[in-house]
Amino acid sequence: MALEDICGFQDTPLHRKCFPASHFEDTATSFDCYSAEFRGLKKSGRDSGIPLQFFIPSLPNSAPFNHRSTSHFSPSKHSVTVRRPFPLSHGTTTLGFIFQGGVIAAADTRASAGGLVACPAVHKITPIHSHLVVTSSGSGADCMLWERILAREIRLYQLRHRRCLSICGTAKLLSFMLHPFKGTDVCVALTLCGWDKEAGNTDSSFITDNSSSAGFSSQDVSAMAYPSSPNRGPKLIYVCSDGARLQGDVFSVGSGSPYAYGVLDGRLRWNLSKEEAVSLAREAVFRATHRDAYSGNNVDLFHITAQGWSRRKREELKEEYYRDMERRTKTVGERKRETVLYALG
Repeated sequence: MALEDICGFQDTPLHRKCFPASHFEDTATSFDCYSAEFRGLKKSGRDSGIPLQFFIPSLPNSAPFNHRSTSHFSPSKHSVTVRRPFPLSHGTTTLGFIFQGGVIAAADTRASAGGLVACPAVHKITPIHSHLVVTSSGSGADCMLWERILAREIRLYQLRHRRCLSICGTAKLLSFMLHPFKGTDVCVALTLCGWDKEAGNTDSSFITDNSSSAGFSSQDVSAMAYPSSPNRGPKLIYVCSDGARLQGDVFSVGSGSPYAYGVLDGRLRWNLSKEEAVSLAREAVFRATHRDAYSGNNVDLFHITAQGWSRRKREELKEEYYRDMERRTKTVGERKRETVLYALG
């Protein structure tokens, strides 16, 4: 996408032959997402030079093609929307928090559309680069689109400036790109979970962690402690489609977030070990999926440190549910025996 814009591939005869619809001035209109007032819908073309443009097909018209009206939509009428054939219904559970060992990001894998489970194995945590992952909630199509746009812009920034954009800068860029869509039907809520590297650090290795649990040595903890600069270290920033940008130590987004917050608020603390942090994230997602019908199936978990992100093997929540039922049954049995012994004694 970006390479085509830079190289001018859309102006070549090959592109016009393969994609003729994009070159009809009367059949497509482009939406400029950089305009504060949207500047209305304008005819498609490359004369504006703005990279992020969405080509929107014109409304159906019973008139012949050569007699279609050439009037434009005025900026004052941008709030008029076309009624959808079906309502947008979605639900999810994503969370992220900071502790002494870095940043933990976790999410379920169920994509729901109302009462329908559209897909049980969706990836709601997307790596952007070696030290940044993004958890997504909202409309699936919107989230996938803006994650790709964000990854493209960060890659272009790295190629132009020969350094990676900071997590705070990435959040600000995403907020500026999303703000023109405030008040529209775009539904995107992204949580940026990353680690800002020290200047000059070019380590971009990815780590794969398939073990169920692991502890920290004192050397690992000291290596992942906060650097002296406040602009370095773990970062957790929430950005939504209205352009709002919030930075904090713990976030949970989605229909299951109230249940996840109930677990996180009671057990989250700074001096957690890696094993305890992973267990807490799994427990929070499990409790949310157990109470929220729109979340479920599996849990994905990422751990971001100064060395990069590591991904744990996907775990099925059904097995966790059975283990929890066994623990509860065992606890109830022990209490019954204690009650009987107390009554007899």
